[in-house]
Amino acid sequence: MRHLKNPLLALPIGFLVLFTFVVFFATEKSYEFIELTSIWVRNYFGFFYLYLGLGCVLFLIIIALSPIGNIKLGKKESSPEYSLWSWTAMLYSAGMGSGILLRAVQEPVFMQQHPPFASHLTPEILALEFTFYQWGLTAWAFYGLFAMVVGYALFVRKKKVRVSSTIEDSISSPLAKKGIDIMTIITTVFGLIAAIGLGTTQINGGLNHIFDYDFGIGTTLLLAILISAIAFYSAWQGVNKGIKAISRINILITTLLLLFVFLMSDMSAILTAFGKASLNYLIDFVPMSLAYGSYHPGMTFLTDWTFYYWAFWLAWAPFTGIFIARISKGRTLRQLLLGVLIIPSFGTFFWFSVFGTSAFGLIEDWGQYQNEFGHVFSSIFVFFENYPMATLLNFTTILLLVGFLVTSVDSAVFVLSMFTDRGKKNPKKKHRLIWSACILLATLALILLGNAKPDIDVLTAVQKLLIITSLPFALFMVYMAGAFVWEVSRKQKSIN
Repeated sequence: MRHLKNPLLALPIGFLVLFTFVVFFATEKSYEFIELTSIWVRNYFGFFYLYLGLGCVLFLIIIALSPIGNIKLGKKESSPEYSLWSWTAMLYSAGMGSGILLRAVQEPVFMQQHPPFASHLTPEILALEFTFYQWGLTAWAFYGLFAMVVGYALFVRKKKVRVSSTIEDSISSPLAKKGIDIMTIITTVFGLIAAIGLGTTQINGGLNHIFDYDFGIGTTLLLAILISAIAFYSAWQGVNKGIKAISRINILITTLLLLFVFLMSDMSAILTAFGKASLNYLIDFVPMSLAYGSYHPGMTFLTDWTFYYWAFWLAWAPFTGIFIARISKGRTLRQLLLGVLIIPSFGTFFWFSVFGTSAFGLIEDWGQYQNEFGHVFSSIFVFFENYPMATLLNFTTILLLVGFLVTSVDSAVFVLSMFTDRGKKNPKKKHRLIWSACILLATLALILLGNAKPDIDVLTAVQKLLIITSLPFALFMVYMAGAFVWEVSRKQKSIN
């Protein structure tokens, strides 16, 4: 009965239980409703996502380079709570994780085979440039905006770990504040279950490829249960014992895998492609972000790729941003923002340059391309078949997928528990148990939704669902950014 007095716990869980129940017993009808709603959102708000992404990047750069960037998250004499290595490992594991394995080969090759727009660049460089666009500054700007605003509220204004704390001086209604927190929790959960659904399906695809056997949906469901159980144990141990340790292992193995492919491939071609694509990305960033003129890839392309990615990053922004804020105590806003924007973005660019350029080379050597890398859930495993120790590489990839999913889930469970346990920085363990179980049930429902019809998969279901669930939060982020500027300006005036 005590939980019923906590609306931030009871209402979101009630909603998610209802969602799970409906999807379990009316899977096809649920998918049809989601499909129709996602089309409506795309038609009326698709370009809003683009403008919001560009606005966030420019806004954070201005803040970082302004005097506001000198504000420290904590006491003036305090030093960062975590080393740069641990901080980078945790934010990258939470913020990208299994996605870089899911798309490492498939996305650059798709962009090469289907150029998004006409360009003077070669198909290979354009493919990398557009891949960078979808995984670079914009994604991390969504996370960074949230981390900045929440970190300021948490460590400078000494507020509780709740999204409503960031705007409580401009909104006095307790009902509105609870509504904002509930919206954030639901958005977080949908973004998370989307990642688990995609990740477990890729692991299943890898097992199917390695053993040449169709393990089916039952294995995917079992994998979701296993990952949720490991993540719960990690979240139970806390940030220092569980989350930090697994994050560092993930980044170490990822780096070794990256170096192996880099050293076994055409290193000169990779470095050249990385430099050219990065430079053109920076030059073309604004027109690409606006889909302006010749940079407009068409509505179908935007819907299948960019709108979906922006919705995904927005859905991950609450828990990733709050987690980054939680581990950024002792850093200035400038260090936080430039670190979040630059370090993981260019690390991701190099990742895609290595795998993408190597895949382009394989296609060139084959003389023809018959969609070998076309299946998103098995492309990286097919790719490794062309390298020494393919079986070891494929099993390592599966291990990494599990590790990245665990760190995404455990950090999200920890953040959700902070929300619902009165904004405490170290929430009670029973909240971590409740959220682990809730996330698992909703994930199982999403996997079933992704198998509702023979012509759809989990990725299709996720794309449509996230475009819907992230919209309210996208609108709120505009207000949150304005409230932050107003609050900081008011405080600076009072000091002067």
